[in-house]
Amino acid sequence: MSGLRLHDPLWLAALLPALAVLFWSGRRERRAVLLYSSLDAFRNLPVTLAQRAKRLLPLLRLLGLLLVACALARPQEGREEFRVRSAGICIQLLVDRSGSMDALDFREDGQPVNRLHAVKRVIRDFVAGAGDLPGRPDDQIGLVVFGGYAESRCPLTLDHDALLAILERVEIPGAGLSDQERALAERVIEGEAATAIGDALALGVSRLRGANAKSRVIVLLSDGESNAGALDPLAAAELALAEGVKVYTIGIGSTGIAPFQRFDHLGRAHLVPDHVRLDERTLARIAELTEGRYFNARDSEALVRVYEEIDRLEKSETEGVLYTDYRELFEYLLLPGAGLLLLELLLCATRFLTLP
Repeated sequence: MSGLRLHDPLWLAALLPALAVLFWSGRRERRAVLLYSSLDAFRNLPVTLAQRAKRLLPLLRLLGLLLVACALARPQEGREEFRVRSAGICIQLLVDRSGSMDALDFREDGQPVNRLHAVKRVIRDFVAGAGDLPGRPDDQIGLVVFGGYAESRCPLTLDHDALLAILERVEIPGAGLSDQERALAERVIEGEAATAIGDALALGVSRLRGANAKSRVIVLLSDGESNAGALDPLAAAELALAEGVKVYTIGIGSTGIAPFQRFDHLGRAHLVPDHVRLDERTLARIAELTEGRYFNARDSEALVRVYEEIDRLEKSETEGVLYTDYRELFEYLLLPGAGLLLLELLLCATRFLTLP
C-alpha cells in the first residue's frame, strides 16, 4: 500500500506571514504620484487585457509561495510492504529419476508428458510460487535425485533459482536413445534406472542433519518400488524418526500398464506399453513412521493438489516486518513554485512596471 506524508510540516507555517503581507499590500492605498483636477474623462475608457492580467500578479505570487512552502515541507510518497519471514523450515526434495518416470501417462496443456516432466513443473511452482501455490521464498531447500543410486544435486539453499536450474537438468537414464542404443547400453541403463528409495531417504536425512532449523522436512517422490541400494526404506525411515525429520511421501501413478516413448534406428518415435508397479504400502509406512503423510498423484492435477496440501501442512512460523520506502516529491512543487515567483518578478519589472 502507499501513502503521502510531509517530512517537515512546520514549513507550512511560513505561509501565514506571507499571506498577511500579501493581504496588507493589497489593501493599503497607494500614494498619489500625479495630481489631476478630475478623472471623470477616463472613467469610460475600456479595460484592456493587460490591465486584467495585471490583477493576477498577486495570485501568481501567492500560488508560487504556496508551492515553495509545500516543497520545503518535503512531501513524500511511502510504499509499505508487509514481508513474511520464515522461522526456519528446511525442506529436502527427493526426486525419483528411475526408468518408470519416463511413462507418458501425465498431461500438460492437453499434451502427454512423462512423469518426470510433470514433477519438475509442479516442484517449480511449489518452490517459486504459481497459481494457488505461494512459493517458499524463505525456506532452505535442497535436492536429492535417485534411480539405481542416490546423489545430492543441490545442498540446502535459499538460492532457489540455482536449485530450479539444477532440477531442470535432471534426466532419466536412457531417455531419447534408440532401441539399438538402448540394447548396447542395457546393463548401464538397467542399473541406473532402478529405484533406491532407502539410500535416497538416508542421504536426505544426512543432508538435514545439523541444519539450523526449527522444522526439517523431506518430500519423497517416487513412482516405483525399492529394488536397488544398500538400505531398506523402512530402516531409513527409522533414521529419519531418530533425527526428528518428518517425511511426506508421494506416489506417482499406479500399478499397471503405462505407455513409454521409444525410438527406432531411424529416430522415429513409437509408443510401447510396459508394466509399472507402485509400492504404495512402503511409501505410506515411511510417512506413518515419521509422522508425515502419504499422497497418491495419478495425474498432473492431483500432483498439484498434493503440493498444495503439503504447503498448507508445512506453514512456517512467521514474523511480520513492515518496511517503508519513501520517495521524495518536493521537486514537483519546488520547480513550478520558483517558476511562478520568477515569472511574477519578470512581469513586474517589464510589461507591468509601475512608476515610480
